[in-house]
Amino acid sequence: MINYTERIALLMQDIVSRTPRLSFIDLSDVLVFARFGRSEAEGAFATCHCLTLPESEPGYFFWRDRTTGELTRRSEWFVTKSPVVRIGDKSIKYLISFVIPRFCDQVLDRTRKADLYPEAPAWIAKLDTVIHELYHIDPEESGIRRFVRADGTDSIRTHGPQFYEEVAEMVREYLATKPDPQMYEFLRDDFAALNAKYGRVVSTTFRNFPSFPQRYMERLEMPPADCSVRIEPLKPLTQPVLYTEQDLHIRQFTGSRTNRLARNKGEGQAA
Repeated sequence: MINYTERIALLMQDIVSRTPRLSFIDLSDVLVFARFGRSEAEGAFATCHCLTLPESEPGYFFWRDRTTGELTRRSEWFVTKSPVVRIGDKSIKYLISFVIPRFCDQVLDRTRKADLYPEAPAWIAKLDTVIHELYHIDPEESGIRRFVRADGTDSIRTHGPQFYEEVAEMVREYLATKPDPQMYEFLRDDFAALNAKYGRVVSTTFRNFPSFPQRYMERLEMPPADCSVRIEPLKPLTQPVLYTEQDLHIRQFTGSRTNRLARNKGEGQAA
């Protein structure tokens, strides 16, 4: 079998060691995991998730009467926080998720990336995605890297033509260093070929799969601004606010489902 997220993490280490613009990244701060997504469905191939965003200012949701504009009800006060992911004594700063099998079946033909890689093999699209997600990591550790406009000012967007072009430059720079082909060889195979070659494809996921660590709202005790307005309670938390290595599981991915690998004989779960 092939552990796909493990192979991506090893590739990332090689990329960071050979690509000056990414050399600031300490991959012990990064955890790679998988989410499920069918190849024929629309959606992202991968996502960089930041866990270092600061706690939000206190706030609440509110509703107004459509006719009068009068405040009719509001939620309890809350702040939005990032969960903690701790592996051993190390707090993780970034999660990078890859959507399987969709990521494995990427192609260049008739995509935006095709213009950046004329006549390149299809698997280059996957290498581009890996470097793309690494490039989202902010050198200042302030969150997700912001897109810089041509005039040097920051944009609220995290992507733009310059971003894509810089990623393509780093792809070419990395390959120009002549890395060991074994580091990226697995990217050459689509999902069907991976299964034929290795028997099954497995990846790291979180125990609460298909969920994973995400921002959450924490209730605050604050006096109501108007006692006459009905207060709606926040929904109780259903996901952890602290994750450890005990929350990491290995799952097998197929084209239509996932199966958690058994730790003991007879143990298993499908989703």
